[in-house]
Amino acid sequence: MKLIFSFITAFVLFFQSSVESLRYSYAKANLSNANTEAFINTAEKASGSDVAVQGYKAAAKIMGAKIAKHNRKAMVKAGASDLESLIKNNPNNIELRVIRMSVQENIPKIVGYRGGLKDDKAFILNNYSKQDASLKNYIKRFATQSKTMTEAEKATLK
Repeated sequence: MKLIFSFITAFVLFFQSSVESLRYSYAKANLSNANTEAFINTAEKASGSDVAVQGYKAAAKIMGAKIAKHNRKAMVKAGASDLESLIKNNPNNIELRVIRMSVQENIPKIVGYRGGLKDDKAFILNNYSKQDASLKNYIKRFATQSKTMTEAEKATLK
């Protein structure tokens, strides 16, 4: 029994550190091409079937177009398709909404991938209070640099 409990605990700790490392790396990814590459590598190495991990992997595909020389359009399309599918299957996952909102805020307007900004912002603001402390802190950090949220909306995230 102790052995089973040990395996479960190790799995949970491994999973948490995977999501936390993805969050940390993703938050810094847009600062430079080196950070973008580091995030993509972190996402590729991440394991687990959690939807948040899969969301970061989809974002990594999209961000790969930023540093790629070829097939940029296909990379964005594949990543966006993956992310949209994840959100369609998990419409109440706030972390997926944060990922999509940040991608859509930072992708060039000419790409045309901006349809979820208003819905995601509303969903995040309405469901923020229901999240655990770690995710709340992550969302607050995201909101501070968000181009879509107003100062009044940012102030409601406590």
